[in-house]
Amino acid sequence: MTDRKRILIVDDEPTLCEVLRFNLEAEGYEVHTANSAEDALTMDLSSFNLVLLDIMMGEVSGIQLASIMKKRKDTADIPIIFCTAKDSVDDMVQGLELGADDYITKPYSVKNIIARVKTVLRRVAAAKTNTENENDVITFEKLKISLPNKVCTIDDNEIKMPKKEFELLVLLLSNRGRLFSRQEILNRVWSDEVVVLYRVVDVNITRLRTKLGDYGKHIVTKTGYGYVFTD
Repeated sequence: MTDRKRILIVDDEPTLCEVLRFNLEAEGYEVHTANSAEDALTMDLSSFNLVLLDIMMGEVSGIQLASIMKKRKDTADIPIIFCTAKDSVDDMVQGLELGADDYITKPYSVKNIIARVKTVLRRVAAAKTNTENENDVITFEKLKISLPNKVCTIDDNEIKMPKKEFELLVLLLSNRGRLFSRQEILNRVWSDEVVVLYRVVDVNITRLRTKLGDYGKHIVTKTGYGYVFTD
């Protein structure tokens, strides 16, 4: 496994930690252990992809550690699986309300742990991919821009446009409501050109409006200031 996921096990039973470590490492994960929440807090928690966390431990409980992690910006998104002997409904609800991704009660089988770990990591990876894909597409009603494919469509019909027109539309559409001066547009879209006149911006705006049809009216001229894509 080239990009090994890092897992932290936090449990006050050293033997249990070692058993889980051995089996998870056999699955290809990089595994670290801590025998208390206090020990875990001395580690770089942000470097882990998942935390297996016991609830009943020393002075700082697993619930408290989870709460600390969820409040910290660098660890808030790290998935947590509670592995605990506390199996009441209230305990389970409290853990899940904190943002835990799963809750496993003791005694449990190692196979169950491994299956839950894989499921949570898959779910997190899928959510991340979906977010990245959403960030690759800029939409306004039925107007869509695919950044990876450099394609603009309206009602799924492609609107042909040259590179600079496309980049100009991306700039305006991804910053709806933001006014850009002609100079700002030149700096952003025509940064690779030595000398470009303001007139070039105006001409490309006119062409964009024509190609976008009804959506062209959303590109508004603020006389003396520049252009803005409005809702």
